Amino acid sequence: MSVLMTLGLAVGVAGAAGPLHVTLAAPGHAPRVATHWNYTVRATRDGKPVAARLTAQIVDPIGGRHPITFDASTKPITNWPFKGTFRDYVTWPSSSRGVPLTLRLVVRSGGQTKVIRYGVVPRA
Repeated sequence: MSVLMTLGLAVGVAGAAGPLHVTLAAPGHAPRVATHWNYTVRATRDGKPVAARLTAQIVDPIGGRHPITFDASTKPITNWPFKGTFRDYVTWPSSSRGVPLTLRLVVRSGGQTKVIRYGVVPRA
């Protein structure tokens, strides 16, 4: 019986997942309006890419949340599946020039959720 208990403990420990690690790579906090501002989101666990879901939004100064659309489509990046790396861009409208905004990214994987908030002030 102790052999079965030991085996069960070994499987339980081997199946335990480490914490979700999420990073954002972006070219800076002062993007130019009307041009592509590329960003990359990476999700890993124990150094390996993981399947995850991403929701990307712009938060305005009064707290309103606006979905970001994927590429040039009208599809919002809401609960968007990806594995390991997600790449896209934002085209900041000229009406956002000088307005402090926040890029809010919510990544979910394996029952864990990470939120990244990245402040930007678009410029001419």
